[in-house]
Amino acid sequence: MTLDALKARIRDDLDRTAHPRAPWLVPRAAPDGRPAHDVVVVGAGQSGLAVAHGLMRAQVTNILVLDRAPEGLEGPWLTYARMRTLRSPKDFTGPDLGLPSLTYQSWHEARYGAESWERLDLIAREDWAAYLAFVREVTGVPVRNGVAVTGIAPAGGLLAVTTEGGGTIHARKVVLATGQEGAGRWAIPEALRGLPRDRFAQAAEPIDFAALDGRRVAVIGIGASALDNAAMALEAGAASVTVLCRRAEPQVIQPYRWLTFAGFLRHLGDLDDAWRWRFMRAVLELREGFPQATWDRCARHSGFRCLSGAPVRAAGVENDAVTLETPAGPVTADFVIAGTGIEIDVSARPELAAFAHNIASWGDRYAAPPGQENPRLAAFPYLGDDYAFTERERGLTPWIRDVHLFGIASTMSHGASGSSINAMTTAVPRLVFGLTRGLFGDDVERLWAEFSAYDVRQAVIG
Repeated sequence: MTLDALKARIRDDLDRTAHPRAPWLVPRAAPDGRPAHDVVVVGAGQSGLAVAHGLMRAQVTNILVLDRAPEGLEGPWLTYARMRTLRSPKDFTGPDLGLPSLTYQSWHEARYGAESWERLDLIAREDWAAYLAFVREVTGVPVRNGVAVTGIAPAGGLLAVTTEGGGTIHARKVVLATGQEGAGRWAIPEALRGLPRDRFAQAAEPIDFAALDGRRVAVIGIGASALDNAAMALEAGAASVTVLCRRAEPQVIQPYRWLTFAGFLRHLGDLDDAWRWRFMRAVLELREGFPQATWDRCARHSGFRCLSGAPVRAAGVENDAVTLETPAGPVTADFVIAGTGIEIDVSARPELAAFAHNIASWGDRYAAPPGQENPRLAAFPYLGDDYAFTERERGLTPWIRDVHLFGIASTMSHGASGSSINAMTTAVPRLVFGLTRGLFGDDVERLWAEFSAYDVRQAVIG
């Protein structure tokens, strides 16, 4: 089957499974007189596309997806993702939302053949990016690229989504599918902040790896992404790369493999706060382990070393070199890469600035038992069962119930979701259910009036 034939099959499958087909929403007028969107999704990466696809299958078609990146560069896959392959098993499904013809396997077989699929171990990240572009095209998700969202505020019973350059788009609901840093910022260790900016980079930033040829590199952190960056430096010819692990031993357990079963993925968000905290504290404190292939990609180079028990306490420049002070001894480098993940801080996001002060966090809603406290996790937003923000002070910003967060910061409330391929087939329908429930509830009086006036006869007697 060719890709063109697969497109035709997908569109036929979508048409065959379109029940119920009946349109049920009526566009509302924005303050400027134009029709408002029912839902605006911010972010056209894998999660944003999947959410939009799910909404369209629920006959919520008056939607718009915005992304600040140029077309083709949404999400991490062709920018700061530096692994060779996805870490998820090849048979994990995602944006297809249960439609067999829309799975990655169907796309791969159409492009490379069935034998290639059988031989495939893990999916190349470039192929995953190409597959997502295919999903966008064949589903007809409406995306507007090159649009950066700078604010969200109430506007006459709607939400006003402001964009860079001064434009405003109105919507009834907004979904923030803004990925890893969607509720904060990429973390830079305090010790590095006094260094000259050309001496270090955060792992999610653009890095000129070719310039590291012959240089000494230190990588802070030993998660999978940190090791990806270490491998890139080694492959670019770095004289040495020292990975600094703050733990006594590197973590080799991947908790996301255990929790990838229907019960956990579907129902972690239904548990009480104590159980959710217990599970997600254990998962997030464990962090994400690296696979064997990622370690081997680094270890095959003679210039690679891993230093355990080495959190960075201080950093400075001496004799034109960066010196990092650690409990395991000093480390000297020409360049430092911080593979230190994200820092949750809703006030750091411009689109949340108008109501960041009133977004409830887990620390606001739940007091962890002695010994289970974790300030980093307490900063995560406390979301409703539809992924909506909740208020710290109830009644102060009631409109934030229509702003839904679907990213890495959703994990404390809903487990693996937002940024995880393994959870997409359960998390996206849960979010879409919440969105349609809210739209239906807000329209119930109009719908009752339409029902009361319904007089279409289906039979003639006499």
